[in-house]
Amino acid sequence: MSTDGVDNSKRRFLTAATVAVGAVGTGFVAVPFLKSWSPSAKALAAGAPVEVDFSKLQPGQLMRVLWQKKPIWILNRTDKNLTDLPLLDDKLVDPNSEVASQQPEYIKGTNRSLKDKYLVAIGICTHLGCSPTYRPEVAPEDMGPDWLGGFYCPCHGSKFDLAGRVYKNVPAPTNLVIPPYSYLTDTTLIVGVDEGAA
Repeated sequence: MSTDGVDNSKRRFLTAATVAVGAVGTGFVAVPFLKSWSPSAKALAAGAPVEVDFSKLQPGQLMRVLWQKKPIWILNRTDKNLTDLPLLDDKLVDPNSEVASQQPEYIKGTNRSLKDKYLVAIGICTHLGCSPTYRPEVAPEDMGPDWLGGFYCPCHGSKFDLAGRVYKNVPAPTNLVIPPYSYLTDTTLIVGVDEGAA
């Protein structure tokens, strides 16, 4: 086969143009495909920390927010609530919160909180995952004369005090879980970021 009269410069140009168009086409296909491997904005937000302004929360009031699709309770405990907490120790399974998996290591003591006044807890019963109701009243007829306020799970009757500590002889085996959290200001906290990391 004779190659006389063949213009090699045109051949090189056509080859280069074909390669360039092929590379651009591959890019148009590859970028969306690779981007589909990244988590969506919704998925990223589901695990993202949640900032909460609780400046309007009055003593005795409970505020609810969502973090990682879990209800988070922020309770402004009264002075009387705090005084009553140690009175319940003999009625509780784990009054000193010794089960380490139930709270971050920086949460210590009877109050189970960074600031005594505010309880921050995941509002899910540790028995089968129901959400307990907030029962702040003292000694209501249906809870008995020893009830000093707390949380009652209507699914199977588990009871927790105002520090989220579980009562003895109920189905729930452990205290309510305390999520990682820290304070940004006196009236703003962030759920999902450990104390000292904010």
